[in-house]
Amino acid sequence: MILLGLNIDHCATLRQARYRQANATAGGAIEPDPVTLALLAEQAGADGITVHLREDRRHIQERDVWRLRESIATRLNLEMSCTPAMTRLALQLRPESVCLVPENRAEVTTEGGLDVIAHRRRVTKCVDAMNAAGIATSLFIGPEPAQIQLAAELGAPWVELHTGAYAHAYFNRHRARQFARLRDGAARAHGLGLTVNAGHGINYVNIAELRTLPHLHELNIGHGIISRALFTGIGEAVREMKARMNVCSSE
Repeated sequence: MILLGLNIDHCATLRQARYRQANATAGGAIEPDPVTLALLAEQAGADGITVHLREDRRHIQERDVWRLRESIATRLNLEMSCTPAMTRLALQLRPESVCLVPENRAEVTTEGGLDVIAHRRRVTKCVDAMNAAGIATSLFIGPEPAQIQLAAELGAPWVELHTGAYAHAYFNRHRARQFARLRDGAARAHGLGLTVNAGHGINYVNIAELRTLPHLHELNIGHGIISRALFTGIGEAVREMKARMNVCSSE
């Protein structure tokens, strides 16, 4: 059974579009509430809730993550940059897991994997701090052999393979090559003892192929499910994605 981590960032994006200047994140006229969405998603079968508390606070706010920590019944996965400030916050929050991601102020959403090699020193400090606190750390990386090898050497128990390049290539001639990179990366990570997660750009079409990647433990999906929820409601959107993710498990 492949687990579903629902990324609720884009619910907060919609809220911030109208209430960015408000002094609160929920209550009164402020809507939509990401925490309410998370609770409804859990009821529909989501196995965990993922949020990215960006340094620029463009969508999820610090109050959101504390409310989630107090409210949800599954697992909280905090996506974060590996900075001292975010490390301190994560150690106070104590989510079940963190995922270290790159941040670029000009991007709309995270557009690439973390370069563990270039940022080895600060990634190491963050991973060590999380391991000491009993917080599982995932590194959001592309499926390059050197990145996967170093992730294992640094002691991160999980990797999340960046599926964005595959998603962008889905309808062109590069799709097979990008899928092969992910397949080989998943096999390599598993062989090194890493738990294999994946995410970015996953939707209700490309999931048919992505679910066949070997050794998948969890998929973190946000935009695709939130988009579908606009038409079907979050409960049905979550149930349909979980069914598509695990169709092979029920055969």
